[in-house]
Amino acid sequence: MPYIDQFFEVLVTAGASDLHLGEGAPPKIRRHGEIIPIRNEALTRDEMAYMMSEISGPERWTRYEEVGDLDFAYEMDENSRFRCNFLKQTHGYGAVFRLIPTKIMTLDQLGIPAVVKEFGDLRGGLVLVTGPTGSGKSTTLAALIDYINTHFHRHIITVEEPIEFVHGNKRSIITQREVPEHAASFPVGLKAALREDADIVLVGEMRDLETIQLALTAAETGLLVFGTLHTNNARKTVDRMIDVFPSDQQAQVRTMLANSLRGVVAQLLMKRLDGGGRVAVNEILVVNSAASAIIREGATQKLQDVIVGGKSQGMQFMDDAIWQVMQQGIVSPHEAYMKAIDKNRFRVFLPPEDQGL
Repeated sequence: MPYIDQFFEVLVTAGASDLHLGEGAPPKIRRHGEIIPIRNEALTRDEMAYMMSEISGPERWTRYEEVGDLDFAYEMDENSRFRCNFLKQTHGYGAVFRLIPTKIMTLDQLGIPAVVKEFGDLRGGLVLVTGPTGSGKSTTLAALIDYINTHFHRHIITVEEPIEFVHGNKRSIITQREVPEHAASFPVGLKAALREDADIVLVGEMRDLETIQLALTAAETGLLVFGTLHTNNARKTVDRMIDVFPSDQQAQVRTMLANSLRGVVAQLLMKRLDGGGRVAVNEILVVNSAASAIIREGATQKLQDVIVGGKSQGMQFMDDAIWQVMQQGIVSPHEAYMKAIDKNRFRVFLPPEDQGL
């Protein structure tokens, strides 16, 4: 049994999500958003090097020593898989591990609005799942891919860094490729997918111009492309997609996006009032002709009106979703205020001493 597994076992038993290891500091876990140390004594350089190199293997370890960063996945047992990130920090070696559930939950189990399934029924276009780091984007996307895998005969290619949820073939064929093990980069993996008879491509991260350009082109040529961005609502997502490009290309990109974008699912995790973990809230934009025209003309501030007015089509504005869980007593007014876009709407529910926030 690798030395590091003892730390992972503590994490799994505690129901935590992340393990933080840093040379010169005690090991810590993140549980329901809070970071807690799991022993008093600090990790030494030898201890860190031993347990990190043991699970990465010699080739990856050499790459990490040279570059200072490394991403890969590690499976402790059939129930526990971890996304691993090695880094170098002020005091030396560091590593962060995120527990990836091996059982893929359904969209219904996750409480994701039913309209999201309709994105899985599409035959082409671009669908973006967005939110800050740790907001459950990967979990929601895995559930969406699993929905397609259960109901349709498709060829699905995923390009991820690293592979998180492992999908078995049900009705679909799923080809999972890891950056940089199986494809040198996201653009390389995406280009290759265009020649691999894919129906659906999942791009783990759309963080640079080339990846975004290829995703838009793939969506225009008839593939269904799922991608993720670190934005927390639909408007910011559209703006980010366009702002990545030089100003002389932005008009053309707006047209491409107006033609190919089918939807945005933005997600936030909020602390439950009862201390029982966190709850996901979503903003959902289903791109209709009105939204398409707004994207084309670059007036993204008007998207809020489309979302608020599109309830009958399953659309949902983020602040309304936050309002709903607050009204149901699932989250506190303070948590709602902290996560909301329009703070004034929620300020009145805070205790008098906090109203000056």
